Formats: sequence, structure tokens, C-alpha cells
Amino acid sequence: MTSLASLRPRLPSPLQEIEDDRFTRYGVRLVLKRDDLIHPELIGNKWRKLAPNLTAAAGRTVVTFGGAYSNHLRATAAAGRLLGLSTLGVVRGQELADRPLNESLARCAADGMRLHFIDRSTYRRKTEPKTLAAVLRAAHAEDAYVVPEGGSNALAVRGCRALGEELRGHTDVVGIACGTGGTLAGLAAGLGPGRRVLGVPVLKGGFLSGDIQALQHRAFGGPRGSWRLDERFHFGGYARTTPELDDFADDFESRHGLPVERLYVAKLLYGLVAQAQEGLFVPGTTVAAVITGRP
Repeated sequence: MTSLASLRPRLPSPLQEIEDDRFTRYGVRLVLKRDDLIHPELIGNKWRKLAPNLTAAAGRTVVTFGGAYSNHLRATAAAGRLLGLSTLGVVRGQELADRPLNESLARCAADGMRLHFIDRSTYRRKTEPKTLAAVLRAAHAEDAYVVPEGGSNALAVRGCRALGEELRGHTDVVGIACGTGGTLAGLAAGLGPGRRVLGVPVLKGGFLSGDIQALQHRAFGGPRGSWRLDERFHFGGYARTTPELDDFADDFESRHGLPVERLYVAKLLYGLVAQAQEGLFVPGTTVAAVITGRP
């Protein structure tokens, strides 16, 4: 197995200040935490969450879970190729097994990931020990190392604590788009006192607060840091966008020359602009937006 260090991640990731009148008119300074520049294939929080898990796998097959367009599956498959690890992706939707692979799953397969499709009812129960054991048995992966959907477990949360530590002294508020909540859980723990994290969930449902609390308990034994969620900017749910969001992202790209990933980053930036306009940041505040991915 090739070592993680040999992949030469760019850590700490750079900070980029940008001038945007939608913030400066309210006396707010915006900086971008460019986690998208950590590694060309293991981007952003994918590196921070996967690295400790890949070390723990110790050369065993890595099994993880995701939907047909999962960025996490793609990152795990890429890591397997780069490090010489066997990977297995358990994909939500048995019906997909009889269809041509979409671009995302085709990339996983090209990177050497073996794909195992299961029905949606079983997928919902995948964390139950008996169901998980049956899935692994059916996939001939009983001895594999299991990484949960989205990569969020205690190891990943502790890995993301470094993100907060890198931002200490550079910002007052950190904004981050949230899927499973693992990155926020670690970020808040590392940020230090007097700073807060604003999470923008990209899924609708209102369940994420409890998940983040549980992740922090498993990783650190209890709550850490100051954070809150704003549930208003999911634009219909995961992998969904609207013309309004696309127009916003196009405008941000033209203003700053920065490609904006639509499913996470665009929703975060839209939410931060809205909160600035609502006066939720006092003048003199520095806001750091974590750029977790790219198109």
C-alpha cells in the first residue's frame, strides 16, 4: 500500500480573501478556506475524513456506501487507486444494477471500485448489525473495513478537527455546507473559544442536529464548540438545484473567477449572502466559507 504522505496533500489549505460588495457593504470580510486545493482527487473534507480511516483499514478492503451520484464513493474509489487499496461501494438502488452506469459510478468502476447494488429498503437499514453483516456476506466482504455513508464516523470527525485548528485566529464565523455532519462536528471542536460555526444542510429533513451531537459524543465524549444550522438553503434537497441557485453560482463565478460546485458550495455561499443581507453578522465580522469541493 502506498502511504498517504506520498500523495503530498496541501495542508494547511490556503485562505483566499475576496472582495464582494454583498458583504463589504455591511462591514463583513469574506475569506474562502480552499479545502478544494488539498489534493486534486481527494478534495476537501474527503481527504480529512478518509485519511484516518484509510490508515485504520491497514490494507484491508474498504467498504463504504452511497447513492448513484455520491461524491464520497468517488473519493473512496480514487483513494483506492492511488493507494493500491481494494474498495467496494454499496450503492443505493437495486434497479441500477440493470442500467448503464452513470458518469459518477463509471468513474468509481474505472478507479477499480467493485460496485454492489442493494434495494432501498435494505439500504435504509444498513447500519443495523444484522443487515450490515448480510450485505457484507452477499458482497463477499466479511473481513472488510467499513466506512459509513459520507465517511462520517469518530475517526473522520477527529480528522476534521484540524480544519478548525487551521482557522484559529483567522475568522469569527465559519460557514460550511453539511451532508452527514461529520465535518462540522470536527471543525467546531477544533475552532476554539469565541468562534462559531454556521452549518448549511444540503438535505431537507431537520434531523442533522441530533446526528452532529451523536458524532461529537462518539469522537470526543460530549459536545464541543459553538455551532448552529440554518435549514433554509437546501433548494429542495440533496443533488437538487434551481434556476435561482444556478444563476447565483454563475454570478459568483463571474465576479471572482472561482468555479462553484453546485450541490454543496453554491448553497453555502447563497446562504452566507442571505445572512449578510439579513444583518446576522455584526460589522467587523470575518466570515470564512469552507470550499469543500469543485465542479
